[in-house]
Amino acid sequence: MSEYQYYEFQAIDRALSKRQLGELRSISTRADITATSFVNVYNWGDLKADPRRMMEKYFDAFVYVANWGSRRFMLRLPGRLFDLSLAAKYGTKESLEIWRKGEHVLLSFDSDDEADEDWYSGEGWLASLIYLRSDLLAGDLRSLYLGWLAGIQFGWNVGKNAKEPPVPPGLSNLNGPLEALAGFLRIDADLIRVAAEHDKGKAPSGSSQKDLKAWINSLPIRQKNDLLLHLAEDEGPHARMEILRRFREAHAEANRAEASGEGIRRRTAAQLLAAAKARDEQRRRREAERIAKEETRLAKKEAAARAKFLDDLAGQEERTWNRVDTLIDTTSQMEYDRAVRLLIDLRDLADRQERSHEFHTRIQELRQQHRRKSSMMRRLAEAGL
Repeated sequence: MSEYQYYEFQAIDRALSKRQLGELRSISTRADITATSFVNVYNWGDLKADPRRMMEKYFDAFVYVANWGSRRFMLRLPGRLFDLSLAAKYGTKESLEIWRKGEHVLLSFDSDDEADEDWYSGEGWLASLIYLRSDLLAGDLRSLYLGWLAGIQFGWNVGKNAKEPPVPPGLSNLNGPLEALAGFLRIDADLIRVAAEHDKGKAPSGSSQKDLKAWINSLPIRQKNDLLLHLAEDEGPHARMEILRRFREAHAEANRAEASGEGIRRRTAAQLLAAAKARDEQRRRREAERIAKEETRLAKKEAAARAKFLDDLAGQEERTWNRVDTLIDTTSQMEYDRAVRLLIDLRDLADRQERSHEFHTRIQELRQQHRRKSSMMRRLAEAGL
């Protein structure tokens, strides 16, 4: 199989300038470059730049997929809208790296599994994952917890005795982008379910109009004027998010305990992994029991059908023996097979009627009569007749 590497970058907050487009073109003459994206596929060679530096300077989202098992998903967030100190609790250095660069906070979710033979094309991943950026800006930290889980699953720079970070609310009910992230990072479903046992509350889903109205009405006139001025002067895309951030901060004291998992016993990585393994073994055991039960049911059903068939055959033995002789006399290979099937029916009926001795006497006579037909003799031997 030839080498495959897929790179896709996306600018969200601002389109790239002409100067930036020129800089990107100097990195690659083959890439598909637009005012908001950079996409390239390599079947030989490699990108002539560091994706981290490109994210820090140009883009807000990035996906990388290679057919030897490496995957990376990166996001760049405006630092004034994202709580770096809270996010840092989930960092693992390898599966989830979090750092600040200038006015931005960057996240890198990584998965590297050389044993993974079922690799997928990189196309489509970024479209599935990019919504996690707005969820993070809205205070939803479930993606960060998944990044930490990937670290303990693959043993990347996370000790077995390391305590888990706060369990974000809503972990037991992952949305589409989070499901995509779990698949992208190849996180075991049992591990996610075990972690979600400490899920408390619902994930942040935005602020209701009623709550926003009440908060705005409670603000002093000067603060309201400041908000209006901020909206009028801010040329960027984050004016609304900035206001919502202030709203969340006003309610932070009431919500922080739930969002941070305070008051909940924090488990170790080893405990989570052991619980996930036990869950997997229990599921496999239940599945094995289900299969065994189904096989028993089918066997009983087949036995009952076989018994009825033999009961119907009773009284027709001579007619059936004559039919066997006729089929063998044709010397047709296909008719030989039919004759053997009839003989098996006669044998089973004889066993059922406790007349096996009579059947064996007849079969020996038949073998003697047709001894020169080697193909038929071979079929009888294979059938144990």
